[in-house]
Amino acid sequence: MTLLTTSSSGESGSLLSGFSDWAVGLMETIGAPGAGIAVALENLFPPLPSELILPLAGFTASRGSFTIAEAIFWTTLGSVVGALALYGIGAALGRDRMRRIAAKLPLIQVEDVDRTEAWFERHGSKAVFFGRMVPIFRSLISIPAGIERMHLGLFTLLTLGGSLLWNSLFVGAGFLLGENWHVVEEYAGIFQTIVVVVVVVAVVWWVTKRIRTLRRRDAERA
Repeated sequence: MTLLTTSSSGESGSLLSGFSDWAVGLMETIGAPGAGIAVALENLFPPLPSELILPLAGFTASRGSFTIAEAIFWTTLGSVVGALALYGIGAALGRDRMRRIAAKLPLIQVEDVDRTEAWFERHGSKAVFFGRMVPIFRSLISIPAGIERMHLGLFTLLTLGGSLLWNSLFVGAGFLLGENWHVVEEYAGIFQTIVVVVVVVAVVWWVTKRIRTLRRRDAERA
């Protein structure tokens, strides 16, 4: 199989190319389950891009190595397995341990954990479902779900639904584009960059606001 590299350059491009080659070899060796394994690893290690794996699985399906239905089934199964593993990590961490960790972190207060829990109680279902379609968050959202001990059946169902939509879109695009499957990853990369920028801006805003609040409290106590 001829693998077309993405438009990334330098070290980042070589890393993506190397991962692409590994994923292709895995799919060629064991078929569609290989795509599922790659996606499961992507859930556990968010820097691995599902936007690369999924269209590549669709491209491989278009060449007859397996069917598009198999590609969607196995990649979705991989998404669920990876999410359940992270859910287990969150459940093992637990609320009490999370509070102890928060109390020791700079700029973090236990009240922040309480507010996060309250928010998750109100919006957890939507966060888990739609989070499956947002780069980076689709992996990380499983951890607070585990910490809050969201009902495992509900978590699995929401993860399955969100992952099925996301995976079907990207696998289908790779299948239809064929040799040009990498175009999907290029546009998805732009979306991921936007998400990262928004997150960085939000974090900077939050840290700045928290520092100002702490300084104001110190001044009032003085």
